[in-house]
Amino acid sequence: MLALPSLLATRLHRASSEASTSAPAPLDLAALVGADGWSRLPAAVQRRFGRAHADTTYIGHMELGCSRIGGLYARLARLFGGPLTRIRASGVTTTVRVGADGRGGVVWERGFHRSAMLGARHVRTVRSTKELGPDGRLIERTDGGLSMALDVFEERGSLVFRSRAFSLVWGRLRVPVPALLTPGTCRVVHTDLGHGFFRFTLSMVHPLWGETFHQSGVFADPCSDV
Repeated sequence: MLALPSLLATRLHRASSEASTSAPAPLDLAALVGADGWSRLPAAVQRRFGRAHADTTYIGHMELGCSRIGGLYARLARLFGGPLTRIRASGVTTTVRVGADGRGGVVWERGFHRSAMLGARHVRTVRSTKELGPDGRLIERTDGGLSMALDVFEERGSLVFRSRAFSLVWGRLRVPVPALLTPGTCRVVHTDLGHGFFRFTLSMVHPLWGETFHQSGVFADPCSDV
């Protein structure tokens, strides 16, 4: 009988070890950017996008814009967990919550607060997850199955994400979306401003309709020592 607790402890330890071994590795953007490009990024950017970064909430103010065609795309995208917003406004208080999803990906949840009060009733939230796709390259997907293949690289000291293609994904089924049916090529730039602040800029440009979305804002980094 005395051996039972010891046996149980051994099995629990083995199960725990197997679980930790099989757990997906956290997203490693540094490896995707490459050593040379990553080394050119400011230390603050490396920390914000570093492997297994702690859950963080950033607060800032944004200018949000979209064309009439962009507004139509935003409505349609809501059917697939839409990551786009039709809001057209300046000085929009915005929260960005970043955290691990427990499966190797990183969740980005953006809340656009349409009043001075940060109450949930006034929030338009968009949510997406950055993770590795089946080919080992970076993708960003919504909970509704809209997926965007991304290139990530350093450019003049900023971290840039640029879309290559869009797909609709349900389980193992992946349906490519023709470029003309998308809102256009998405380009996101993260630029460190120093003193604990950074700028986020998003632009989507369609080959026929021109710029469909443009967003830009400055955020405070709560983890900054400044």
